[in-house]
Amino acid sequence: MIRQLQISNYAIIDHIEVNFEAGLNIITGETGAGKSILMGALSLILGARADTSVLKATDKKCVVECSFGVEGQKAIDQYLTVAELKEPGELIVRREIAASGKSRAFINDTPVTLQQLKELAVLLVDQHQQFDTLQLGESDFQRQVVDALAGNKASIVQYQATFKNLQACRTRLAGLEEEKANFDKEADFNQYLFDELAELSFVENELEELDTELNLLSNAEEIKLALAETTSVLSDGEQPLVQTLRGLSNKLEHFTAYHEQLGDLAARLKSTQIELQDIAEELESLADHFNPDQQRISIIQERLDKGYKLFKKHSVSTTRELLTIQASLQEKLDGVLDTEAQIEALRKEEKALLAEAVKQAGALTKARLAEVKPLQEAVNKRLASVGMPSARIQVNITKESALNQYGQDLVEFLFDANKSGRFEPIRKVASGGELSRLMLCIKSLVAQSVELPTLIFDEIDTGISGEAAKQVGIIMKELSEKIQVIAITHQPQIAARAAHHLYVFKRAQPDTTIQTDVRSLDRNERVLTIAQMLGGEKPSTAAMESAREMMEEL
Repeated sequence: MIRQLQISNYAIIDHIEVNFEAGLNIITGETGAGKSILMGALSLILGARADTSVLKATDKKCVVECSFGVEGQKAIDQYLTVAELKEPGELIVRREIAASGKSRAFINDTPVTLQQLKELAVLLVDQHQQFDTLQLGESDFQRQVVDALAGNKASIVQYQATFKNLQACRTRLAGLEEEKANFDKEADFNQYLFDELAELSFVENELEELDTELNLLSNAEEIKLALAETTSVLSDGEQPLVQTLRGLSNKLEHFTAYHEQLGDLAARLKSTQIELQDIAEELESLADHFNPDQQRISIIQERLDKGYKLFKKHSVSTTRELLTIQASLQEKLDGVLDTEAQIEALRKEEKALLAEAVKQAGALTKARLAEVKPLQEAVNKRLASVGMPSARIQVNITKESALNQYGQDLVEFLFDANKSGRFEPIRKVASGGELSRLMLCIKSLVAQSVELPTLIFDEIDTGISGEAAKQVGIIMKELSEKIQVIAITHQPQIAARAAHHLYVFKRAQPDTTIQTDVRSLDRNERVLTIAQMLGGEKPSTAAMESAREMMEEL
């Protein structure tokens, strides 16, 4: 609820502090005293646009600050927590308008955007002004009224969880179906590429090794000839080098006794002779492996040709890259089968979720339809009591083709002000005064079922008096037992119901300027004010007595 409103440098207000209390807060005052200025300042707190035209002194900034008591308000607490704006104690909202025209907003001294201010304001205050047709004419608001009275809160939460899962399932299904469609477009080509690679069955580094083998086989004849020539020089020629070294080594061995160094040299010659003998034998053995094999060369050449074509086709240069491509193609082809299985599973899930959502939506529809007659009767009864005996409301609930987040129903309030039998949408036929009283009747019923923010009614009594005004006051009083209600009124029958009476007036400043001010009235002052509303500036004794009687009816 609103606890205090502070306004500085706004319109004809220098600085005032207005304290509000729980229950019914009534604001009265002469026409032009500044009641609408209070509402205008409060509108800034609720996110209204502003400019420098509201500045009283153009060289100073305008500041409007409002403190709220929000204990036990779950929706507000959740919003502040998520937005990281929560502070212990009162909630304080402030709006500043600089002389330059720049506007800033604060929640608990933290700068916020105008959008954040508006989001919070919806949870704090419901400001209903004369000719404000928007909310009452909205289908969402009308559905909320029916759901509140039908006690559908828990059922809607349950349904929305199912609906959310259904939407998520459909999103996943659409994504997979699109993915499969793309797979299908490429499936034949991918299968062709995969089969082409799979048929050749390449192994790691195969083409590189085949290229090396081909080079070897292509030069086998020349290599074998070189090996034969080397072997001949070493061991098979007319003067084999191995035998020559053996003979030289033997000669030197005869003279080793004559010089110690000759023994070492002879041993080295023998070692060299032995090493060359081993080399000659290995060369001879190796030569047996270098037999030109034209059939093998043809096989290798054919396989390499196929591999090199694939290199070019896939813009790669190694066998490993071809194998990577083959594995990727395999994954894509396997993915088609896996996607088909997932799609089938999701279709079954979607079917089950849809059936459950339809079932839950049907239960919501049943509960809403059951509330139509009681709602119509209750509102029509209250309309008669507030001076609209010929007015009727009709609640139409029609089923839409598709599910939405609130079920499958379109709720629409129709209105007939004169028993014409022609019911039309409220937004088209109800006048400003009718809308105000209709909104009061509806919200007084809803307040019994749900938690509403502070309600503000600006001159809801336009066009009524007498018994109708009295009934409006009674409904407001009943409504204020659940929530805080603030109302600007010119009707004494409504003012008499106040738990807290604020009087708006103008007073002259020492510099002869006029300023709006507000003060809280005690009981005697209230009697006088209500009597003045009944009988003029100088009320008669009868008017004073009537004022006391009105207040004593409480």
